[in-house]
Amino acid sequence: MSSCSSMASLLITPPTATLQLKEDRMRVSTVITNPSSKIDQTGLRNSRRHGRCFVTKSKITVEGDVLEKQSVSVQDKNDFGVVSVHHVGLLCENLERSLSFYQNLLGLEINEARPHDKLPYRGAWLWVGSEMIHLMELPNPDPLTGRPEHGGRDRHTCIAIRDVAKLKAILDKAGIPYTLSKSGRPAIFTRDPDANALEFTQVDS
Repeated sequence: MSSCSSMASLLITPPTATLQLKEDRMRVSTVITNPSSKIDQTGLRNSRRHGRCFVTKSKITVEGDVLEKQSVSVQDKNDFGVVSVHHVGLLCENLERSLSFYQNLLGLEINEARPHDKLPYRGAWLWVGSEMIHLMELPNPDPLTGRPEHGGRDRHTCIAIRDVAKLKAILDKAGIPYTLSKSGRPAIFTRDPDANALEFTQVDS
């Protein structure tokens, strides 16, 4: 009779073990439902080996999901809808002289819809395809002398055109210096009256 009682006592789960299992399950549930919560290190030391592994795997899985969502979120924040270059601002000393170069020599047209009179300085907006050049009659903080002979080695604005050879003939007739692309592609570099470097690169029709 005593031996049967001893065997029965071995089959019955001690109350303390039941409470420990409940605590382990509660810790696992907390980690899964709340990714920001931290694992109780004391609880891990007191828990059984299989319970500790389960908690760790659950936390890694949850943190992985959070990192993936954060990565997608950052990409969404960086996508603010870039469309194109709207305009390039160029400084000039004398607006009429610059307009003579850009209008009479290069054939660019003024965008009359732009608010010239609302700015505290003189200027003009010139169409370059669907984009624009904004000429601004303001003091130039950059040195006008000592700049690279080849505009491709200086800050420059690049304009796509259909016929580089025709532009070359126009510049030759006007006596305006220029350099050709160093890579051999159909492109020509020149400067406006204020030493702003301009590149004209030929594109297919």
